[in-house]
Amino acid sequence: QVQLVESGGGLVQAGGSLRLSCAASGRLFSTYVMGWFRQAPGKEREFVVAFSLSGGSTYYSDSVKGRFTISRDNAKNSVFLQMNSLKPEDTAVYYCAARSRTFYRDDYYRRAELYDYWGQGTQVTVSS
Repeated sequence: QVQLVESGGGLVQAGGSLRLSCAASGRLFSTYVMGWFRQAPGKEREFVVAFSLSGGSTYYSDSVKGRFTISRDNAKNSVFLQMNSLKPEDTAVYYCAARSRTFYRDDYYRRAELYDYWGQGTQVTVSS
């Protein structure tokens, strides 16, 4: 069983930066996939970025590519989301997600329903 706890959200002006953290309790094996999703009021949960802890490609949504970067710290059992050049449309609750088995199709990384574990979310608000 894995528990995920996000932190680092807040209020920032457009053009600013935030760094979200996702701390995992329980061991994250190399087969795990880690990702970030977000959900704005009245909208469906949206894929942001994901990667496999075993290595390989990192998948970004087109809306954040070039502005957001996912990283990890194995020693801290944590995953981070560095968000730069923030826009008002980035305003949402951001969720950390984990899946215990790797995906064998690239498009599966973007599907929220295929992830096993979720954090409680952290609010990010970008003012114009």
